[in-house]
Amino acid sequence: MTMTADNPSEAKSRRVGLRTRIARIIAKPGFQRWAARFPLTRGVARREGEALFDLVQGFVSSQVLFAIVRLELIHRLMDGPMTVGQLAQGSGVPVERMQRLVQAGAALGLMRRRGDLFSVTQKGAALIGVPGLQQMILHHDVLYRDLSDPVEFLKGNKETELAGFWPYVFGAEGATDPETTAVYSDLMAKSQGLVAQDTLRAIKLDGIQMMLDVGSGSGAFAEAAATAYPDLKVTLFDLPKVVDAASTRLSNSAVKDRIEASAGSFRDDPLPQGAEAISLIRVLYDHEDTTVVALLEAAFGTLPSGGRIIISEPMSGGQTPEKSGDVYFAFYCMAMRTGTVRSQNRIAELLKTTGFSDVQTPKSARPFVTSVVTATKP
Repeated sequence: MTMTADNPSEAKSRRVGLRTRIARIIAKPGFQRWAARFPLTRGVARREGEALFDLVQGFVSSQVLFAIVRLELIHRLMDGPMTVGQLAQGSGVPVERMQRLVQAGAALGLMRRRGDLFSVTQKGAALIGVPGLQQMILHHDVLYRDLSDPVEFLKGNKETELAGFWPYVFGAEGATDPETTAVYSDLMAKSQGLVAQDTLRAIKLDGIQMMLDVGSGSGAFAEAAATAYPDLKVTLFDLPKVVDAASTRLSNSAVKDRIEASAGSFRDDPLPQGAEAISLIRVLYDHEDTTVVALLEAAFGTLPSGGRIIISEPMSGGQTPEKSGDVYFAFYCMAMRTGTVRSQNRIAELLKTTGFSDVQTPKSARPFVTSVVTATKP
């Protein structure tokens, strides 16, 4: 029988599948009370309830984390277990409030409580060990303010501070302020180490003599690539203030003689010639499709036949949404007001549209760090 607009109730019924019907049952308070008591379902109900509450109190957890990092409590605990009174000394936080903070830190698994003493856990120690993590957490005060009213934020009615923090995405003129550029470069330098590691695990650069690292930032990926491949030379290409800072940072590097810098904006200037591979590390998600397509076209025109393009950045899960790309980075990019996270498949489509072939989308070892897409110019 053909479904028509003359029978809207039937059309509505046909659109409701089994999953929706089950969801409607689960959404009933009476079912939730029953599931919490019934032996075969109460374990599931408890786990689902705990997971939901984690979502509800997630903002408070992130603020607890922010306070712990800002007060450098983990650093202090690296010297050994301490009492609440000892942790409160010099912090400006009253002892009774510090008690609540470290108790919360222990509940989050960052600290361990034994009687009156608190010590650091392996998870807490990772806050110090993961490059750039502390800097990113402290930087989140800007993002928190931008998301203070998420509905108005989603409607596009809210001016965002992050758009001012990353002015370089609007063009070369945005990165002329030395202080802004220094903050940007420091944050990128400290966080790109893990990105470089995971990218180089996913790709091979054997046989490539010259690589152009576009939007190179601190030069962390270029340095890691040159270290891993002794015959590789790399050209950094970024805005003048950024490459100046990168050159200074790399002045003591063991591979400095194989890395050179070229200043310019990929939005306004032609890309340097002569590279057999072009890397775009955490670049595309800063920009909208029109800018991305123009950059990919420029890369295609610059590369020789057989040349490779390497894209590495946080990505959406696409048909299988995942938390780091589709929650954190998706909203971060919205706050920047120029970029967006894309799935590997979406980036593959853009590459094919601009003429690239042999597109590869390797499985990411750590999607919360980066995902990779590569392609070749025919």
